[in-house]
Amino acid sequence: MRLAVSALAAALTLAGPARAQESPMPEELAWKLLELGRVVEMPKTAALYAPLQQREPYQGVKVERDVKYGPADRHLLDVFTPDAASPPRPVLIYIHGGGFVAGNKRTPGSPFYDNVMLWAAKNGFVGVNATYRLAPAFPWPAGAEDMGAIVRWVAENIVLRGGDPKRIFLMGQSAGAIHVASYVSHGEFHKVKGDGLAGAIMVSGIYDLTASPVGDAELVYYGSDPSRYAERSSLQGLVASPIPFLITAAELDPPRFVEQFELMKQASCKRPSGCARSFMLPQHSHMSEVYAINTPDTRLTDEILEFVKSVK
Repeated sequence: MRLAVSALAAALTLAGPARAQESPMPEELAWKLLELGRVVEMPKTAALYAPLQQREPYQGVKVERDVKYGPADRHLLDVFTPDAASPPRPVLIYIHGGGFVAGNKRTPGSPFYDNVMLWAAKNGFVGVNATYRLAPAFPWPAGAEDMGAIVRWVAENIVLRGGDPKRIFLMGQSAGAIHVASYVSHGEFHKVKGDGLAGAIMVSGIYDLTASPVGDAELVYYGSDPSRYAERSSLQGLVASPIPFLITAAELDPPRFVEQFELMKQASCKRPSGCARSFMLPQHSHMSEVYAINTPDTRLTDEILEFVKSVK
C-alpha cells in the first residue's frame, strides 16, 4: 500500500504547483486522503469531514423525518424544504451507498447525509433523502423497485412541499448510483407515466457486471449466476434511455470504479443525444466525494448545478 500511495503521490505532484493553488481542498486534507489511498474507507474519511459540516438545528430549512414511501421497515425518506426559495422548486432525491448490504440515509450524531440535503436546500431544491431495502434479505431487483417507489412518492406528494414533479433529479453514490442506474435503464421499474425523472446523477457507480469479476457484495445482491449479469447490468439500458444523466467518479476511487466510469463515458457517446455529461473529481476518494458536499469544496456540486441547468 505504501508503494502504491508513493507512486500516486508522485503522479499527482507532477501535476504542478498550480493544482494545489487552485484547489479548494486544504493541502493537509488532500494528503490525508492520499494516505488513505484508493479504498472505501468510511470512518476515517467521515472523521476528516464531520468538523466541516453543519449540525442541527438547521437554519432556513424545514425537515420532515422518516416519511413512509412504502410498506417495508426501510421504506423511509426525509424531506428538506428551503424557507427562502419560491415554489415550484426542482427536487433532488439522494440515494446513499453501502455495498448493497449496509448504509442509511442518516446516522444519529453524524452530519451525513444531511449535508447533501442542506446543500440542495441552499441551492433552491426540495431535497429528498431516501433509504431502501438491503441484501441479502432483499436481492435484485429490490433496489430498482425501491427507486421506482421513491420516484412515485415524490411525483405524487412533492407539490404539497413546494416541489416541481416535472423537475425530479435522482442522484446516487456507489451502490446508490447502481440502483439509480438500474432504475433508469430498466423501464419495467418505472411506476410513473414515462419515467418520472428530469435527469439522473450517478456518482461512482458500476454499470456493466460483465466487464470484470464481481465482488462479494455484488454476489449477494445480484446472485452467483453469471448468465444473468448482462440483463441485470445498466450500461446498454442507459445508452438507450432518453433520460439525461451525469456520471462522475473520484480520482482516488478504487480502480474498478474508475474503469466503469470510463466504460460508461465511452458507451454514452452512442446515444442519439450525444455523449452524457461526465466529470472526474480531482483529489477526492470514494467517500470524500460526498462527505465534502456542503463545504467550500464545490467542484462536484458545481457540476451537478450545471447539469441541472442544462436539462430543459
